[in-house]
Amino acid sequence: MFEQMNIVGQPLILSQPSEVRDAESRLGIRFPSGYREFVTRFGEGTLGGSYIRIYPPHRILFGINNVTEWRERINEFWFWDVGRAVLTKEQVLQSVIIGDTLNGDELIIHPSNSERVYVLPRDKEDIFVAGDGLPAAIEWLCASGILTARFKERDFAPFDIRQQDA
Repeated sequence: MFEQMNIVGQPLILSQPSEVRDAESRLGIRFPSGYREFVTRFGEGTLGGSYIRIYPPHRILFGINNVTEWRERINEFWFWDVGRAVLTKEQVLQSVIIGDTLNGDELIIHPSNSERVYVLPRDKEDIFVAGDGLPAAIEWLCASGILTARFKERDFAPFDIRQQDA
């Protein structure tokens, strides 16, 4: 799947494998397959024109919408009760956000099976299983037609969120 991606722009803002290991250690989880390759090969940016953002380790730990802030917001504004057969509120509050869409849908993993990527949609009360592993989740977001119209474009545009955080 990653071979189909076309990098549009420079510079790439890559994560180091040591950053991924450190984040896994701090969070007590393993990221899904493909995550390490994605953040060390493509880095931070948007995929699918301006649709999908996979968070690098520094953002998950310390950046905008970091895991602590995200959990606080989810606890306060929980509305996914229709999806409780997939994940309960308590399970979501144990989860780690690994990305989002620019539409406001959020990609998360739960420590009990960090290979499985779930989506908390912004405009639906369901919780979706996007797939096992990051490539499957990305493909689901692009091709399922559930949260947005299907699209084939796989352009990746790098950016550095830390410039916006400053």
